[in-house]
Amino acid sequence: MTDSQQQPRGFGAAARVTALAASVMDLHVRMALQEVDREKRRLISGGLFMAIGGTSMLLALLAGEVALVLWIQQTWSLSLSQALLALASANLVLAGISLRIGGQVLKAPFLPQTLEGLSRTVRAVLGRD
Repeated sequence: MTDSQQQPRGFGAAARVTALAASVMDLHVRMALQEVDREKRRLISGGLFMAIGGTSMLLALLAGEVALVLWIQQTWSLSLSQALLALASANLVLAGISLRIGGQVLKAPFLPQTLEGLSRTVRAVLGRD
């Protein structure tokens, strides 16, 4: 086989993968729209209360960070910049650990309906209907 004969195969595989990705996204969008249509009011009020709670939590976190910087500064006799650097370092370590754990938890959270649609799409793209 020459390179020119192998190129269309590669493009065909890329087209199938693209079609598969588009189909999966279409499935997710369709399911999300069905869910939203069913429970708009509950979702809107829940989202509003989640936003209020998240904002309050952020403000509390900021106040806690300020208090922690002041405590670090007084306890360890550090300058303000040194205390801020210590807290920033601790925050980076905590963020790294959280992102690592979160990535593992969210590795493949597929619902049965999603898996069924995905397998049908794969069969259709591969021509195994």
